[in-house]
Amino acid sequence: MTNEEKQVTPAGDHLWVKDIKEDTPVNDIYMVRVKKAGQTKTGATFLSLTLSDKTGDIEARVWDNAEGLGSLFKEGDIIAVTGKAVLYRNQVQLTLSGLSQTRCDDPSIFLEATPNDPLGMIKELKGIVRGIKNPDMRDLINLFLSDHSFITRFREAPAAKNFHHSYIGGLLEHTLSVCRMAKQVCMQYPELDADLLVTGAFLHDIGKIREFTCEKVVDYSDEGRLLGHLVMGVLMLEEKLMALKKFPAQTALFLKHMILSHHGEYEFGSPKKPKFIEAFVLHFVDDLDAKVNGIARIIAKDKTEGSWTEFNRMFERYLLKERIKPLEYESAPQPLLDGRQGTLF
Repeated sequence: MTNEEKQVTPAGDHLWVKDIKEDTPVNDIYMVRVKKAGQTKTGATFLSLTLSDKTGDIEARVWDNAEGLGSLFKEGDIIAVTGKAVLYRNQVQLTLSGLSQTRCDDPSIFLEATPNDPLGMIKELKGIVRGIKNPDMRDLINLFLSDHSFITRFREAPAAKNFHHSYIGGLLEHTLSVCRMAKQVCMQYPELDADLLVTGAFLHDIGKIREFTCEKVVDYSDEGRLLGHLVMGVLMLEEKLMALKKFPAQTALFLKHMILSHHGEYEFGSPKKPKFIEAFVLHFVDDLDAKVNGIARIIAKDKTEGSWTEFNRMFERYLLKERIKPLEYESAPQPLLDGRQGTLF
């Protein structure tokens, strides 16, 4: 295969990373996430690659003609590979016999998307906003929702590069989930300012529409690396507040604090720690939604055989993949009695 060849693999015919097992022959296209050169004990050069599609990553090695083949591509390129899957240290790995740089006209092979309907999620989000009683906060969110440029990017943006909701539409999915939980928490704790919490939930990650790019892979923009979504979120909020001349200054201050503090701790990127109860709650529900989604994705993409995932460095533990099986009853379980006929505990 020459460097000039174009490989076109429809998504329906693609061999997904998640489906590659030991002894599987591989002849397909993948994204190069990591490319490193190494040396064997005899001094020969080899290539260590991490290849990916939207279903996950797989390690690959090039042992023969590594220097020549390595000059054909760089990290971020799409390459066509030929090889075979082998088992190495209980992990499936590719041994490549050939590769070439190529391109692909079907980005759905590499970019995962939310399984939920974006239009349906926007509709539900608008319904939550209609429930906000405070007219200033409701008007503020409606300025964002009526901004065509914002909505277009908001519907497509991921919520992260790697861990949680790291796919097209992930930001919308995550924001809706955090807004749902904000409403539910306020039902449990009526002393909370529900309008403030829901508004903060909507705004907390808006800067991510500028933080990430989604071409072949999810990555950080220059603006994202230099400023980050917390700072950009406050700047975006200030842009909208300029159109709302009578917006209460204290409410604006509280919302800015909620954006800046929602990561909870300095070491997690927050320039401020939460300093009032709604800001605390926003941090908790945001963290909960991120971790539930992220842990589920780690488990779903794990290729280790058996009941446990490989060791996860982020959580510093193995994760159990098996779920508790529901008990099967021959008939409906009977209520417990306290000894007196027909009297429940």
